[in-house]
Amino acid sequence: MGTLYLVATPIGNLEDMSPRGLRILRESILIAAEDTRHTGTLLKHFNIQTPLTSYWEHNKLNKLDFILEKLSIGDVALVSDAGTPAINDPGYELVQAALASDFNVRPVPGPSSPIAALTVSGLPTDSFLYLGYLPHKSSERRKAVEQIANLPYTLIFLESPHRVIDSLEDILSVLGDRRICIAREMTKMYEEYWRGQVSGAIEHFKSKAPRGEFTLVIEGKMKEERSVWAEEELLNAIKKELKAGKSAKEISAELAESSGWNKKEIYALVNQNK
Repeated sequence: MGTLYLVATPIGNLEDMSPRGLRILRESILIAAEDTRHTGTLLKHFNIQTPLTSYWEHNKLNKLDFILEKLSIGDVALVSDAGTPAINDPGYELVQAALASDFNVRPVPGPSSPIAALTVSGLPTDSFLYLGYLPHKSSERRKAVEQIANLPYTLIFLESPHRVIDSLEDILSVLGDRRICIAREMTKMYEEYWRGQVSGAIEHFKSKAPRGEFTLVIEGKMKEERSVWAEEELLNAIKKELKAGKSAKEISAELAESSGWNKKEIYALVNQNK
């Protein structure tokens, strides 16, 4: 019984192809590729002779049985046009089918355009939301952006050069003038990283014809600045809570939420005013 390997391939620079990825591609009995012509160029560059079969959006269901049959004989490698398979391509269905048939599924990690753009964006990386391509129609695109407008996570989208200006204008309209990093043609000869506000990005890319694939990394909803109470206001609130019979621990926890003071400071003031 074989293993289905999800092999990440370069998003531009062929030097990013991992030695393990090359070995898996050579040793597999079949490579399932989103675009056999694109992958054929990659295989030719590295002198890999493994047979290819197409596996893409319009034949993904018809090819499942064929690929599963091959897995019963040996290892199969799944690759996308670029980057990590099953991220924004039909690999999910194949992974699901392989698991349901009790085949092993293993990743061969490597390039991923959403992660690559996020890491160099200068925006928070501790929590993020990847949403692939935005809808083509403006009304649907605005609705999709409205649904995530209040989330605190850094947002990541993919976009084509033909729609990037329209998408940025809808993003500005719905999200406001947030910070953004736009990555274009990553790891390729004309790679570009534009950082600033959404409004500035619109002007920048309007001044020249956008080319290449775009990854948009956008700042999440920022917590509203809380006004810090004056000490007199805080003391009046503490006295009121003490009269209600609350403990110092209860008072410090409750007032920290609204006053802008931290719990330790409030706790000390409570004990001073008992």
